[in-house]
Amino acid sequence: IDLRKHPEEAKKMIGFLPQTAPLLLDLTVDEYLIHCAYMRTVPKNKIAEAVKEVKERCGLTHFSNRLISNLSGGYRQRVGIAQAIIHKPMLVILDEPTNGLDPNQILEVRKLIKEIGRDSLVFFSSHILSEIQATCKHVMMIENGVLVFSDTIDAFENYMAPSSVLVSMENLPVHDVLLAIPGITGVEAINNKRARLRFSSSQNVTEKVIAHSMENGWRLTEIFLEKNSGDEIFARLSKGNKH
Repeated sequence: IDLRKHPEEAKKMIGFLPQTAPLLLDLTVDEYLIHCAYMRTVPKNKIAEAVKEVKERCGLTHFSNRLISNLSGGYRQRVGIAQAIIHKPMLVILDEPTNGLDPNQILEVRKLIKEIGRDSLVFFSSHILSEIQATCKHVMMIENGVLVFSDTIDAFENYMAPSSVLVSMENLPVHDVLLAIPGITGVEAINNKRARLRFSSSQNVTEKVIAHSMENGWRLTEIFLEKNSGDEIFARLSKGNKH
């Protein structure tokens, strides 16, 4: 269905939860969901069934007569998700659905989103990489309205793979000596005992650094891989898109 030519029909196939859930706080959960079902053009003779089913899916059955204003943040978010799926849409759009929730509530909402994904295509917008990794199978990154990345979560995580190792040594060698270690492509001195070593492949890099330290008496005291930050990944993808 073309959204421009047949907007009403297209909207019937879409469920949407904005970043701030459109809740009517002075209504009970049942009253609000009945209202949403009506607004979503659910047939009148099927509204009661639709409300019952969506409450079961979203874990709201025991809160039917509770005022939304008296619900916790996590349950308010459940109500927001419920209104988005009450008409069984093909596409569900969720904008920052875990924003402002505590860790336990985040886990609960993640589980709910995955369950919804069994029946509908879920488009989940977030700037928190851990949420994307825990919830999604496919990742798209957009900059100024331009798609700069679109691939599987596995392909995306390749961009997050460590590309540098931070080392501390009592006898830190000079730049050229560290650069001569196989696999090392760059050296950034932090102070006279610490350095960041960049590499193109993670294959045995830490083992090679440790081995060279032992052989040459550099007295390694610390070594750990550094993951790329979300900002670094986005910057790299954006830069690549401009060429």
